[in-house]
Amino acid sequence: MNEVFEELRAAAYSAWHRKWLVLAVAWGVCVLGWMAVAMVPNKYESSARIYVQLDDVLTDQLNIANGGKDQIARVRQTLASAVNLEKVIRGTGLGNGIVSQEQMDRAVKSLAQDVKIVSQEDNLFTISADVGKGSLSDADNAKLSRDVVQKLIDIFREENIAGNRGEVADTLVFLDQQLDQRKNDLDAAEQKLSKFEAEHPELIGGSTAISGRIAATQDQLRGVDADLAAAQSSLAAITGQLASTPRTLAIGADGSGSALAQAQGQLAAMQARGLTDSHPDVIAMKKQIALLQRAGGGAAGGIPNPAYSSLVATKAEREANVQALLSRKVALQSDLSKSLADQSTEPTVSAEANRISRDYDVLKKQYDSLLQDREEMRLRGQVESERASFKFDVVDPPTMPLKPASPNRPLLLFGVLIVGLGAGVGAAFALGQLRSTFATANGLERGLDLPVIGTISESLSEGAKLLNAKRMKLFYAGSGSLFGLFLVLLTVEFVQRGMVA
Repeated sequence: MNEVFEELRAAAYSAWHRKWLVLAVAWGVCVLGWMAVAMVPNKYESSARIYVQLDDVLTDQLNIANGGKDQIARVRQTLASAVNLEKVIRGTGLGNGIVSQEQMDRAVKSLAQDVKIVSQEDNLFTISADVGKGSLSDADNAKLSRDVVQKLIDIFREENIAGNRGEVADTLVFLDQQLDQRKNDLDAAEQKLSKFEAEHPELIGGSTAISGRIAATQDQLRGVDADLAAAQSSLAAITGQLASTPRTLAIGADGSGSALAQAQGQLAAMQARGLTDSHPDVIAMKKQIALLQRAGGGAAGGIPNPAYSSLVATKAEREANVQALLSRKVALQSDLSKSLADQSTEPTVSAEANRISRDYDVLKKQYDSLLQDREEMRLRGQVESERASFKFDVVDPPTMPLKPASPNRPLLLFGVLIVGLGAGVGAAFALGQLRSTFATANGLERGLDLPVIGTISESLSEGAKLLNAKRMKLFYAGSGSLFGLFLVLLTVEFVQRGMVA
């Protein structure tokens, strides 16, 4: 402990013995340091808080509510990007004097370190900027920091409102371009399909269509066979009935078996079966009765049987039905044979038909899907234009700072003063160490390893004392001027802050 105390005494003696060196070094360091501090521009910090509320029923129904949240998250991440910071610089006083891209890049890099965007909650954001330019006054720097924060808020609003609508518009343009391209491709496919169908009408729809036609033809053929069998059976029945029916009716001499009575009996039987007067058999029978009445009840012999005539007409009708079904069967068999021939003898053309039909179907589905997407996007754009998917509020507007956020100039000025005094004392102590002198008797005793009997105090003459007193006055004046300059600089700093406020 004594050794440390002795070293301190030696350092103090060396500093006092070389006090002019201490004062000179302190003045030099302080002046240079205070000049450097004065050149550092004051940076004023301005901040603002914004709130974004996502609440819209219609956008929830359209499944686009998350678009607003995603957009806010994206803007929060990219708001401090180089592009947006360049917009801030060009829109505020930071862009004054920037004439080259290199200067702009340096300004953007510097501003990126001064801007902070913090998400306090899901929907609450704090934007702060700590900026300053040496060429501007403190009042202008304070205003500049507020302008930077306001510009960032404007960019935030544009990115979330106008920016999202712009993306929707760009998407619509892209979808319209894709639709035009798909429409041209679809028209070309339709023309190719129409040309192929005109050249090969039997292969319309490809092999699938041919298989469908073959199956349909076979079903129709089976139906015609069933109808033909029923018609032939009916024809055979009417033929047997016709064979057992007489062509003429006999007339008796006593009149009981006269043709007129038989005809009237047959008419009564027809009406009993429910045949109306418009039925062909009833009409024919009435004509027969009229002829017999005009003939006076009929003569002995025979007359044509109307039932036989009716059966003949029915047989002719059923024979015609059988012939029609036979013709239909022959036509269906011909179509079936032709379809089978097309399917088996022209596989290349059938494959081409399948390819053309498949390409057309794919293009048609793509066109319909793009058309639906375009309409949904257009509806989304209308919703976001007429009803914003979020509500944007500035909770705290950008503040006008009253004091600089950095640097802490009073502390720096005081630190420079301490550093200057320390540098002066250190220079004096170092110079004392370089010279072979001893500041105290104990130091001399340790250095020579010999006992020191005593010390002799300095004795000055009256003239030397007067000269020493004069020099001390000058030293005190120099030291006081150094501290006075420090106080003046502090006063100027606080006065400047008061002017900003």
